[in-house]
Amino acid sequence: MLTSSVFRTSITSISLVTSTNSKSKSSKSNSIKTSSIKFRIRATLNQQQTTQSPIKDCDDGESSKPRVLLNSLRVLEWDKVSDAVSSFAGTSLGRVAAKEQLLSLDQTYEESLMLLRETNAAVEIRKHSDSSMDFTPIDVILVRSAIDHARRSSPVAGQEAIAVAVLLQMAEALQTNIKAAIRENADMLDRFMPLADLILDWVTNKSLVRSILQVIDEDGSVKDSASGKLKQARWRVLNLESKLNQLMNNLIANETNETSSLEASNVDGRWCIRSGARQLTSFKGLLLSSGAGMGNIIEPVSAVQLNDELMEAKASVVDAEAEVLLDITEKIKLDLDDIDKLLKSVIALDVVNARASYGLSLEGTCPELVLLDDENTPSSSEGYLTNSNSVKLVYPTKKQWKLCLPKAYHPILLQRHRHSLREAKKDVANAIAEFRRRKLGTNFGQQEVTQVDIEVLQEKVTQLEEARPVPADIMIAKHTRVLLITGPNTGGKTICLKAVGLAAMMAKAGLYVLCAEPARIPWFDSVFADIGDEQSLSQSLSTFSGHLRQISDIQARSTNQSLVLLDEIGAGTNPLEGAALGMSILESFAEAGALLTIATTHHGELKTLKYSNDAFENACTEFDEVNLKPTYKILWGVPGRSNAINIAERLGLPKVIVYNARELYGAASAEIDEVIYDLEKFKLNVEEYIDEAQHYVRLSRDLHEKVQHVQRNLDEHSSDLKYKMMQQISEFASTARSSVHKKMRQYRASAHKSPLPAETISHPASTLINKQHPTTDANALVPETGSASSVEEVKPSPSDKKIRIPKVGDSVQVPSLGTKATVLKVEPSKKEIIVQAGNLKLKLKISAIKS
Repeated sequence: MLTSSVFRTSITSISLVTSTNSKSKSSKSNSIKTSSIKFRIRATLNQQQTTQSPIKDCDDGESSKPRVLLNSLRVLEWDKVSDAVSSFAGTSLGRVAAKEQLLSLDQTYEESLMLLRETNAAVEIRKHSDSSMDFTPIDVILVRSAIDHARRSSPVAGQEAIAVAVLLQMAEALQTNIKAAIRENADMLDRFMPLADLILDWVTNKSLVRSILQVIDEDGSVKDSASGKLKQARWRVLNLESKLNQLMNNLIANETNETSSLEASNVDGRWCIRSGARQLTSFKGLLLSSGAGMGNIIEPVSAVQLNDELMEAKASVVDAEAEVLLDITEKIKLDLDDIDKLLKSVIALDVVNARASYGLSLEGTCPELVLLDDENTPSSSEGYLTNSNSVKLVYPTKKQWKLCLPKAYHPILLQRHRHSLREAKKDVANAIAEFRRRKLGTNFGQQEVTQVDIEVLQEKVTQLEEARPVPADIMIAKHTRVLLITGPNTGGKTICLKAVGLAAMMAKAGLYVLCAEPARIPWFDSVFADIGDEQSLSQSLSTFSGHLRQISDIQARSTNQSLVLLDEIGAGTNPLEGAALGMSILESFAEAGALLTIATTHHGELKTLKYSNDAFENACTEFDEVNLKPTYKILWGVPGRSNAINIAERLGLPKVIVYNARELYGAASAEIDEVIYDLEKFKLNVEEYIDEAQHYVRLSRDLHEKVQHVQRNLDEHSSDLKYKMMQQISEFASTARSSVHKKMRQYRASAHKSPLPAETISHPASTLINKQHPTTDANALVPETGSASSVEEVKPSPSDKKIRIPKVGDSVQVPSLGTKATVLKVEPSKKEIIVQAGNLKLKLKISAIKS
């Protein structure tokens, strides 16, 4: 379910003032009534003054936010981000609600998670080709006015009725597309949640839409076919206007004076003739008005009755239109609650769509929002999105980050650069089009465009593409509570501070952050910042005093869930005192202050805090000593070095001055900086090697597990094959035994009936049984005649000696099995062969087969 904060006092009142003027319209439009509708909207965005910024207005008693928090939002330029996001909303009330939601920043952790889930769902819906949440065609102001009119049982205007119909049509189309997507792929339901529940719960009355479109035109005018009374009244108006027009033309034509300047005119719905100030007319009439500059306006006597009839006809038209609109109003009243609920849902979805559109336009990433406790460990409520439409993060190393923003951009800088690049490309396209038109000799513009102008514009595009903002890899370890960034001026320290602060607020407000994956951000209850010049002449505060007051207020307001950003801490006063004060302030934040504090400074003494307190970490902005310019990249874990003397030497400052400066600075200090730099760099390299080794260890474990899994599968497969082979062999053996026993019973039966004495028969099947059952008694295979002891050998018949000996590979018939077999081996000396029938190998006498 969407959070209710979207609608929290978004619109306190919408009032409608209508004034009706009885003016004629052309016969083509067939609409006589002209309504002037004016709306007055008062939206509570925590500001009431139009000449002041939204954040400043919040300080004038309209908001309970403390001044220090408002100052923080101002220096971070959060209002510009809010304006950029709200500009993606398609409706006016959606823009108001989106900006109010973003400026509030009062979401709880659970609400922030819900906002991110909504944004993810909107992104998934946008990816579906048939679904769109662009609500630009809906005039929510007119819909809101129609609802108010219907509640008061006053007729809605035609434009209001059309606005209601458009709302219902777009809602039905979106709902149909969502249902179709879910029917096509059931997984879409989880990916569209929680927005799917809201959309599928809509109630849209198709019959109401048909009723409105049957009687109201797209421009809001009532159709002639709306009622018979209206059609007849409009026909009468047209007829009377035609008569009056013909009468006026005749009167003007009858005036013989060539110098006369008469013209027909419509005054308050009555047809009259306008003449010069001193011009006399031959026809009688009523002087309605006169003036030296405007002339006379005369209503001819012959036109008075027709004008009276015309006014009556127009009144009939107005009454007939009012009846139609009142009937539409009654139908709207029947679904008023559903329409009101639908309007609020559309505004809420418009806000969500604005957040999704903003994130997609800047190629943002859904962050993993975590809730950390005092020990910087995720709380029991699982500090990340776990539903199916969220991005589940998998870290490449075992190291746990408190804050992880790879390749992070400052949103305002990135948006400004993309806007400039887009405009530059547009200028190139326009210049090329104008150049081609001039070449063809058509559509000359105001300025002549040459090939040189085009090349200049293209060079500007190339420069902008090369001057893309440099992203920063911002990764803060779990145990770090204070991060200190050092480096030269214009090196990107302040931009880094603002990027972190804006990313934290964007994640809290349900926005994608502008960085690569994976993105991990703690949930902060507040973001406090002391950036820039806080000089205040009205309060008699210097720059240094302004910073101290802001920092004091931050310490008073911050909690163990807050983010604190301090720019140039300890600056603006004596360097030694400033460094000492800065160290004391940062230590206080580390011990019992905010969840995370990030500070920038030029004081080298502050870099040593890391070596006495594990809660501190160093970082610096990289400087290209060859080209003498910053690279705008952040080096983590490395303290910044002093480059002023080296830069002075490279710029050609006299060697004597450079030498004296180094002497005054002290060789020991320089050597210490070098040693610290080398040690930190060595430490970073070791950590990288450790992370890489751990990564390969995990890969090896994964591969080992996969190999074991494959081996288990092979073993299981081999066992299955062996089991199947044994089953087949058992089935063939059972078949062979059944066949042998059947033959033996036949031989026994024939021996009882025959008068000759029984002889021992050497049957090929006995060989099979002897090989399969070597312990079986041979007498069991010999038929009995009278006594068990009378056993005689059965001599082969003379025909057996003439049997053809088969060759290897021949196909022979085995009568005992009733099947064919292939000859594998022939032993003529033993008069035996080995054959294969299916999966069964048999050793048979040659006499037991048929070729």
